Amino acid sequence: MKILITGGKGMLGRTLLRELCSTTEGGPLLCEPPEIVVADLPEWDITDDAGFASAVQAVRPDVIIHCAAMTKVDDCETKRELAFKLNEEGTRNVALAAKMCGARLIAISTDYVFSGEPPKEPWAWSETDIPRPRTVYGASKFAGEQMIQMLYPDNSVILRIAWLYGSGGPSFLHTMAKLGAQEGAPLKVVDDQRGNPTSTKVVADAIRFLLTKPDVSGIVHGTCEDQCTWYDLTVELKRLLGDRFPREVTPCTTDEYPRPAPRPKNSALKKSVLNLLGYRTPNWKTALADFVAEEFAVRT
Repeated sequence: MKILITGGKGMLGRTLLRELCSTTEGGPLLCEPPEIVVADLPEWDITDDAGFASAVQAVRPDVIIHCAAMTKVDDCETKRELAFKLNEEGTRNVALAAKMCGARLIAISTDYVFSGEPPKEPWAWSETDIPRPRTVYGASKFAGEQMIQMLYPDNSVILRIAWLYGSGGPSFLHTMAKLGAQEGAPLKVVDDQRGNPTSTKVVADAIRFLLTKPDVSGIVHGTCEDQCTWYDLTVELKRLLGDRFPREVTPCTTDEYPRPAPRPKNSALKKSVLNLLGYRTPNWKTALADFVAEEFAVRT
């Protein structure tokens, strides 16, 4: 199997490169390690429709995992045209290239396609809930989803993920670990936004499972189980790091930290499709403990 990964130099792409070629136990294994093609700038440009299509045709992958995107939420808000160029038009180009060579497409999307205004608590958005994005980032990613569903619905999976962290970063956890090791006033962390913290390894394992299910298509949610707030996540990180995170942590509200793009109150995702297929992602605390033990080399 030959797999092409757009945005392959990013945090998720790096993990995919390592995990999909792994033969260690602990996740669903492929029949044999695949050949991986890393497609990233400057050699690969998803906004260049003809150039990208030509490059894909030359490689002729069996699967394209589409990770490339503009993901900085506040930058998207202030650079709307660029966000849609990358997240909508770029995704259209990837879908068309996949269709031309008959490759299966697994495209990464986001919890931000939902409004984040849950009708009740606790709440988790399912694959069948109607997206109503409130940010440019969410709207541009949803536009990309629509391109895939319009152009290549039968041989594609849209995998929505959220609150991502992974080896090497950058991520919220890396920032908190760095700040938590410094002296100073207690760290204020938002306690009124809920979601599913998810490691890149969990996403890679879910993708590896989906690669063994070639008949699965459509929208799939691939985050960790259970939900928490950013404050809850930081408190658990502090517990796991112990003496390496001596600084105190205190909760605060979203209103205390206004940002250009509004943040969802609850963007937790329900994993209905994966569960129906007999696959369950780990609890976010379990995944976090595994990540901390490896990334920060501490016993948990």
